[in-house]
Amino acid sequence: MEELLNFAQSFGGMMPYVLVFVVLLACGLGLPIPEDITLFVAGMLAYYGKVNVVAMVIVSMAGVLIGDSSIFLLGAKYGSEITKKPFFSKILTPERLDSVKEKLHQHGNKVIFVSRFMPGLRAPTFFCAGSLHLPYKVFLLYDGLAALISVPLIVWVVYHFGHLADQVYNAIRDVEHLIVFAVVAVIAFIAGKAYLHHKKASQP
Repeated sequence: MEELLNFAQSFGGMMPYVLVFVVLLACGLGLPIPEDITLFVAGMLAYYGKVNVVAMVIVSMAGVLIGDSSIFLLGAKYGSEITKKPFFSKILTPERLDSVKEKLHQHGNKVIFVSRFMPGLRAPTFFCAGSLHLPYKVFLLYDGLAALISVPLIVWVVYHFGHLADQVYNAIRDVEHLIVFAVVAVIAFIAGKAYLHHKKASQP
């Protein structure tokens, strides 16, 4: 994280925005770069006065959504064929894709929302959603809602509390885990309620 921050600070003008956008785009395509750290760096750049915080939030949202949309559209256009390519075969393994498809069938579009907060599942989930021909506007709705929570939250919090960088980073990770836990708990409750209702209705 420190290396990326120092590298970004060495540039002036539009370059910090371009760097953050490109890295977030790469994150969306499945590169093993932590998105949280990139957004943290974006917030620190605003804290140090290198960029405008509002502009950086907009750029970060654009990078995240375009990256997510790219992997979704690759799934929609090429399906499993692209997983045979050396680069994508490491990210989109058959085991991971099968697991994600099962979750999508069980829990529907809510999986897209939850996966936005889970780096290891993000790219496979979005790819599978595309390969299953989920309407793009539906994908964008769930992904966009999740991004509207995480992206501005991280950038703004780091911008305002940059002097507490380490504590802020740990707090952000804790909040994201709580969001995932809450969503999973709600899904489990709804699924359990539906199962009990179905079981009761099937009894003579």
